[in-house]
Formats: sequence, structure tokens, C-alpha cells
Amino acid sequence: MARQTVTYEQVMASLRKGDYKPVYLLMGEEDFFIDTIADYIKDNILTEDEKTFDLSILYGKDIDCNQLIMAAKRYPMMARRQVIIVREAQNIRDLANISLYLKQPQQTTILVLCHKHSTADMRKKFVADIEKAGVVFVSKRLYDNQVPQWISRYAGSLGMKIEPKAANMISEFLGSDLSKIANEIGKLPIILKERGTDLITADVVENNIGISKDYNNFELVNAIISRDIVKSNRIIDHFARDPKNNPLVVTTSVLFNFFSNLMLYLWLKDKSPQNVAAELKINPYFVADYRNAAQYYNSGRTLQAIGILRDMDARSKGFGVGPSANDRDILREAIFKILHL
Repeated sequence: MARQTVTYEQVMASLRKGDYKPVYLLMGEEDFFIDTIADYIKDNILTEDEKTFDLSILYGKDIDCNQLIMAAKRYPMMARRQVIIVREAQNIRDLANISLYLKQPQQTTILVLCHKHSTADMRKKFVADIEKAGVVFVSKRLYDNQVPQWISRYAGSLGMKIEPKAANMISEFLGSDLSKIANEIGKLPIILKERGTDLITADVVENNIGISKDYNNFELVNAIISRDIVKSNRIIDHFARDPKNNPLVVTTSVLFNFFSNLMLYLWLKDKSPQNVAAELKINPYFVADYRNAAQYYNSGRTLQAIGILRDMDARSKGFGVGPSANDRDILREAIFKILHL
């Protein structure tokens, strides 16, 4: 039988209900989910007074599995439970021996193993033993096209709503660094409360996170859709003045993804908003962009645009470029060609 994957939302929902397990193995490449679960356990299960005696923060490089088992078998001193959080658990060389403890785990201990940057071999016996006794959570990095939806859900968890454009602006500017995104969004509830609203708009993002609502890759795509040469050049010039926050590699990726999705859109038989959103894995809000772009960019022109972007990417990496070429010139030339297909 295939192993069922436990999601971050399921783990957090269980914790909020007070359904605590004796052991948690939190592992994977996305630190944000691991840290958030571990921090919730650290901050919410014990009172501040109880933490003095019954909260232990250990580090994998400083302990072996025998020491960990001895700590886990200890009874709490002041609280109903003790909490042990092991940072960098991947550095415990003999972690597989935790199976000895899991034959009869201490029910008054909550043991949290934070195994970052990689996953333990799911075929190992100790992983299966943890799964039987508690929770095994694999923290996966989000794909770029999943980040805007995650931003919307995260804003919702803080009692806010966010416009699709605003979510895409944040995703484009901060990439897939969820910790950084969460930190920026976490500043907004107080600001919105002062304004008497719960909606994060593009203006709110511009004024409080420092992302221009008029000069970004999202607006560059819109300029290409509407074939607005003046607006395109203004955005390109803005990027050239602030290359650190507008790297060409990100612009290339955004444009390439758009035209790749446009090619998929052109081949779809069912172009209803719901089906397009599902097939392209985008917010339904953006379906109109593809419908509008398709009025000019047929499959032939779209394929040519993809070719131009591939050439732009190669040139930006030094292939076939003279010494005087710069990112602005490379981007300007590519956009000129696309707009005049």
C-alpha cells in the first residue's frame, strides 16, 4: 500500500486541536514548514514557567542517539509533558537507534526531530517506526507557480485577503523564500488595521514591502500582451536602474513561463476559465491575460517568442555577445523582436 503523505496543514490542524504525538520527524528541503511546526510546539504546549524545566533544545552534532533516548525517557518536572526539540537532527550519526526508544515511547514526552535540507531514507526501519508512533512530515520546496497561492493561504491564516496581482508581485520579488515572504506579510496586519481594511492590494505591497506596482515583470508581461512599446521600454529602463532587485534571469524566467503557458493555452480544446486555470496551474484571475494574448500571439508567433527568449538567455550568459552588450540592451532587443513578430 502506498504511504500517505501528511501535509503541513494537517500537522498544524492536529496541533491546534491539542492532539499531540510522542514523536515528530520533520524533514526536507523547505525550512519554513519545519521551523513553523517546531516553533508552534515550542511556544504553545508549555507555559513560560514550565519551559524553564521541561523544554529542552538540543543539537544533533552535540549528542548521540543514546543520550537522546535517555533525555526522552525522563519524566517532566513541572508540567504534564516535557518537550524536546532536536535541531539539525540529521547530524546524529546513529539516529537509526531511535527505534529502540520507539518500542515504548514515553507518553509524557514530545520529541521533535528537525532533519533539515534533506530527507531520511523512507525505507529505513526507524522512519517507519516513527510513523507508527507519531508523525513523519516531509517538507517540500514549492514550485514557483505554487508560491502565489501559498501567499494567499498564508495571508488568510493571518486574517487578511490579498489581491492576485499583489500576491504575484510578492512572489516575483521574493521568489520562493517562504521565511522571507512570511516575515514581510507578517508586518501587514497592523498596517491594514490602521487603514480599516483586511485587503492587501498592490498599493499596500508597493508602500510597505518596497515593490513597484508599475515597474515589475508582471507589468512587463501586460505590456507585451497589449503590445505597448512605450510602457515596455519604461519598465526595461527601470530594471536597468535597479538591477539588483530586477535581475535579468528572473525576467527571462517569467517571460518564458508566460509564453510556454500561452502555447499550452492555444492547444487547449476547453478554454473555459476553470479548465484553463486548472491546466495552467494559475489563479483564474489571470486567465484573461492568456485570452487577450492569444488574439495576436498565435502558435507560430508564440513559438518564435520562446525562441527569442532562449536566445536572450544564452546571450545574457555570454554566448554570442560583444563586450559592449549589457542586460538592458539584451532585454530591450528581445522585447522589440517579440513586439514586432
